[in-house]
Amino acid sequence: MLNGSGIKIFSGVYNEAQRAEITRSGIGETSVRIAESVREDDVYIINTGCGAVNTALMELCIMIHACKIASAKRITAVIPLFPYSRQDKKDKSRAPITAKLVANMIQKAGCDHVIVSIVHPFKKQIYERSTPA
Repeated sequence: MLNGSGIKIFSGVYNEAQRAEITRSGIGETSVRIAESVREDDVYIINTGCGAVNTALMELCIMIHACKIASAKRITAVIPLFPYSRQDKKDKSRAPITAKLVANMIQKAGCDHVIVSIVHPFKKQIYERSTPA
């Protein structure tokens, strides 16, 4: 087995192939346990965002964080449908830019790269600004 030079692919509960144990408590909290070592590996986390958006988003952030604290070398989130991507600008006074908040959450969880299927040019600017210089 390659030590620290492999690629690991994980997916959430809405996908068939998963190498992570994802459970939900009685009050709806998500718990994730990575079932194998990811030390010094490139990790790809596939999360479709289908179903309950908030649940899928928290699952993604927790999976990213679990891989980060397990010493993954690089973490890439593959998200065909970016959560809250339609809330990308202020339409009213005191309205949040929720797409930017989601991008910041994913970054703070420990994600190095995000792959999305389609991003509108304006939205691309929001996500690019979320990455540290």
